[in-house]
Amino acid sequence: MVAVSKIDLGAWFSKRVVDPLHQILRRGMEPKQLAFSAALGFTLGVFPICGVTALLCGMAIALLGSRCHAPTVMLANLIATPIELSLVVPFLRFGEVIIGGPHFPLTSDALKKVLTGEASHEVVQSVLHALLGWLVAAPAILGALFVILLPCFKVLVVKFHSVPSSPRQSGGILSDVTLKEISC
Repeated sequence: MVAVSKIDLGAWFSKRVVDPLHQILRRGMEPKQLAFSAALGFTLGVFPICGVTALLCGMAIALLGSRCHAPTVMLANLIATPIELSLVVPFLRFGEVIIGGPHFPLTSDALKKVLTGEASHEVVQSVLHALLGWLVAAPAILGALFVILLPCFKVLVVKFHSVPSSPRQSGGILSDVTLKEISC
């Protein structure tokens, strides 16, 4: 008999999303930079090829340098992961509409052909259609998310920003906890 562990989704969400977001907001970053970084991470996070979004985010962080906030990009990428899977088919269909090509059938017979290797050309073509759909939609997604997230981050940064006290005000002795907070 296999023991099944229960997943506490609330604890996972708090540890992986809420706590990192709270730490990001406490640092008092510029709201525009946070909004852009979150929009970029989410836009790259819905890239229609599963498994490469973290690599895309890493490349964007390396290219943009200090113009984006790396932890915010990666957190938004994590948040976008479940949505990525749900947008593959819309990106596929959008790419097909742009090209004007035939629709890739999403049926059990088509799946059987894919698994047996009989539909390799059609699969490659459908992946290219999905990439084209994402490529055309990405600027609109990025812009819309930036416009939506900017006022949110303006409010959140003011609400959660905490200015650490200087070492001189605390008597000059820093504990390990205080050092860790300052260095992060």
